[in-house]
Amino acid sequence: MVSILGAGAFGTAIAVALAKRQGIVMLWGRDEVFVSDMAINRQNDRYLKGIDIPDNIALTHNLDEALASNIICLSVPMQQLSNILHACGPNLNNKILVACCKGIDLTTSDGPTALIRKYAPDAIAAVLTGPSFAHDIAKGLPTALTLACVDPDARQICQDHLSTSTLRIYSSSDIIGAELGGALKNVIAIACGATIGAGYGDSARAALMTRGYAEMCRIASALGAKGGTMSGLSGFGDLSLTCMSEGSRNFSYGVSLGSGCSFDPSVTLEGVATAKAILNHPSLQEQDMPITRLVQRLSSGQVCVKDAMQELMSRTQKEE
Repeated sequence: MVSILGAGAFGTAIAVALAKRQGIVMLWGRDEVFVSDMAINRQNDRYLKGIDIPDNIALTHNLDEALASNIICLSVPMQQLSNILHACGPNLNNKILVACCKGIDLTTSDGPTALIRKYAPDAIAAVLTGPSFAHDIAKGLPTALTLACVDPDARQICQDHLSTSTLRIYSSSDIIGAELGGALKNVIAIACGATIGAGYGDSARAALMTRGYAEMCRIASALGAKGGTMSGLSGFGDLSLTCMSEGSRNFSYGVSLGSGCSFDPSVTLEGVATAKAILNHPSLQEQDMPITRLVQRLSSGQVCVKDAMQELMSRTQKEE
């Protein structure tokens, strides 16, 4: 049995996808009333409207019950991951823990698998990432993701248990690269959204995507990622989806910045936290990160989109 901790959009979507090929899938949520309502109505109207929850998805508020599975997917916001891991305690020993969150912890500058190793040193840490929207996965639309883990046996187990007829899982040993691709693309998506929101057009967006990808590669290399990972699903693939669709929360937030419209403050925006965490990372203080710096300044109100674009366009000329 596979358990998913986190009954948000992505956690629910993964549960729905897995339920089509497995027996019981366990889906845990923190809010007891919300989980109870999902169990009765077989809908997640808060995060994933219009998707039926199959009967073989067992919904629970009991954390101990959810931790009985050998494979546990952690589908919670990145900035809440450490709290969830702490709450689970020794129940995580000898489990395969698959992080489904994208970002960098603001307090420690760690990615999700580093937090897993800190709080559950006897567990096997993995990360599931790549270009995907929750509704696409839940509807059974073809989707491909990357499962990264340093343990080859655990990689194979996860690939076997998490793949479906519409969800294709590629394996990788590069956890650092997979995590950074999923985190950094959100920063670039905010910049691209701001460009579109301000009316600068698709050519400007293409330039930002390209130079943003180069910036992602520099950061990933500096932090120890393998050379080819950024060109795969977890890097370029996720960047492409997130920067070109209004289904992306971070892109939509960027659009609101560029257009001067309001944005729902309750929506999780990992790109904002990631930009701040990357700029504060002790190993990156000498790194050239112009787009990341401007996204942090944009999101904190220190600069407007017009001035940010002017800064980028007036940088010293250089070879590509």
